[in-house]
Amino acid sequence: MAGSERVYLDHAATTPMLPEAVEAMLPYLAGEFGNPSGNHRESRSARRAVDEARQCIATLLGVDLGAIVFTASGTEADNLAVVGAWEAIAASRPRPTLVCSAMEHQAVLSTCRALAQRTGAELREVPTGKDGIIDLEALAEACTPDVGLVSVMAVNNEIGTVQPLGDVATVVRDRSPAAVLHTDAVQAAPWLDLTTLTPHADLLSLSAHKFGGPKGVGLLAIGEGVRVEPIIRGGGQERERRAGTHNVAGIVATATALAITASRRSPTVERVSRLRDRLADGVLGSVTGTVETGDRGDRVAGTVHLRFTGVESEALVLLLDEAGVAASAGSACSSGAVEVSHVLTSMGFGPDDAASGIRFSLGAATTDAEVDHALAVVPGAVAQLRD
Repeated sequence: MAGSERVYLDHAATTPMLPEAVEAMLPYLAGEFGNPSGNHRESRSARRAVDEARQCIATLLGVDLGAIVFTASGTEADNLAVVGAWEAIAASRPRPTLVCSAMEHQAVLSTCRALAQRTGAELREVPTGKDGIIDLEALAEACTPDVGLVSVMAVNNEIGTVQPLGDVATVVRDRSPAAVLHTDAVQAAPWLDLTTLTPHADLLSLSAHKFGGPKGVGLLAIGEGVRVEPIIRGGGQERERRAGTHNVAGIVATATALAITASRRSPTVERVSRLRDRLADGVLGSVTGTVETGDRGDRVAGTVHLRFTGVESEALVLLLDEAGVAASAGSACSSGAVEVSHVLTSMGFGPDDAASGIRFSLGAATTDAEVDHALAVVPGAVAQLRD
């Protein structure tokens, strides 16, 4: 690829920061250094910046200003949703049951499992089909009146499938009317209008670095009338739902990045969809024994997930990296450790299939030349491992 040595196809792990988001941060990394929790001029200036960012994000999500709780990551937002909501519910009835999809990000799945183990609550993990879509009949069976919390992600982080959140909400409201519904929408922001998700969910998590914002900033949108107990206590910030001094620079940059992402979303989705299809079709046509995971029509524009028969995914990721292509063998949180994908096993795939998957995730910055380079090097890398 002329003029470049690296092709970045791991946008689902993290995106490059938008220049406008970087620029928005700069004043609060230097001269505007006030603590928003104080009362003097410097603090008021910082608090005003946080409030304006909160209002911007609330508008983009279609929620009230007071719904937004800033956190230090999407993982923390997921933990606050699961643990905080469950503990608030458990205050009025003993050990309410937990329900989540079996393909949730570990920030939800591990938290649900740990909470169940610590409290003795029952956890019901709902399977998905080989299309990567939650089994709504199994969800209905799991959602009994004793259920207090249900968590189903909006978009899967590994294979990119979009879950039918409206249908999920209908099942939950009908079968478990007292339950709180949480959705991890971390992977949704670049590709989906978030105002189509918030009406269905009581709690919605986001992470700034997935849509051109900085790492270390997340948020939880909390629906009207929904209570969460804080999991971080101290100064009582965020209406006593999450203590800690605000990351003013990061919060301002997050609002900027989300606003720009929303304004550019439609043309970006259209362009990236074409690139994704060209990449997927090119690899499927040039590498025998390759299978695409899930229906392309059910996935967000940026994700291509392929399984290569007879190839161990971690080894292929390393070879592609040497050839200048950054891809992933699963979620970013599990890279570096050779393990079978829990997402693929939850879909019913056996160990060999589950260990052979590669995620190529495109983003707003992906170019035709990068796709060309990937198409040039993937067949050789796969052949080398099979030989």
